Amino acid sequence: MAITTGKVRASYVHIFQPRTPENGGEPKYSVTLLIPKTDTATINSIYAEIERAKQEGAQKAFNGSIPPQCRTPIYDGDGYRPSGEAFGEECRGCMVITASAKQPPVIVGLDMQNILNPADVYSGCYIRANINFFAYNSNGNKGIGCGLNAVQKVGDGEPLGGRVSAEEAFGGANAYTAAAGFQPPMQGQQNMGQGQSAYGGYQPPQGSTQGYGGHQPPVRGQPPMGHAGYGGYQPPQGIPQGYGGYQPPQGGQQQNYNGYQPPAGQTVDPITGRPMAPGGVMGI
Repeated sequence: MAITTGKVRASYVHIFQPRTPENGGEPKYSVTLLIPKTDTATINSIYAEIERAKQEGAQKAFNGSIPPQCRTPIYDGDGYRPSGEAFGEECRGCMVITASAKQPPVIVGLDMQNILNPADVYSGCYIRANINFFAYNSNGNKGIGCGLNAVQKVGDGEPLGGRVSAEEAFGGANAYTAAAGFQPPMQGQQNMGQGQSAYGGYQPPQGSTQGYGGHQPPVRGQPPMGHAGYGGYQPPQGIPQGYGGYQPPQGGQQQNYNGYQPPAGQTVDPITGRPMAPGGVMGI
């Protein structure tokens, strides 16, 4: 027969994804319940169900009699684990029992709605659990197991197993402030790392204007230093410069862009670069 516990604390929560035991075996969903010793109603119900499972198992699992060393799933949190290791501090004042199942348990909140986010039910929160007890006889091991049917979250608690909240991790004394070496940018200034003010980490000279990637912008109306004309050609002082380093003829003489020099008196179409017939229209 299944029973529902009172308010207990959850530990080693694996109820959304099954976990493979350390010694091997079939993956199972499981949770360890820390039951306050003051909750005598839940504890007495568990012991009663364990005895019932022993009697039922005498014929079904134990070959006619209850074994003298019949293992049970409940332990005193002020004592020791089956391995001989002491229980953790969180188990003090509690009875400890682990419930498991091959099938995923039902998981709901106080509103009876399904909980789908695994982060909502964690080690340290408070739950109620619906559990059942059964006899087993496997590889010479005889005892009573605890099955997990359903879980209801009833409250939050201090996380166990090193889990911390965002406030604990980054708030209070752990806040990232100027005191911790952070210098917030001044108004209108790029938010760069220390020693970086321009893109690519370039630091412009004081009082100068600096462009992207360390490029020095030209003075208004003047080409950049070393780049006077297209293609890098530097025209002589006072002489205009054309595309690709082309030098226009003096005295208004026409010349096409491909370097063609027309005969004297002949007109060249500046679009096609070809001589124009007398009376022709440019580009036609």
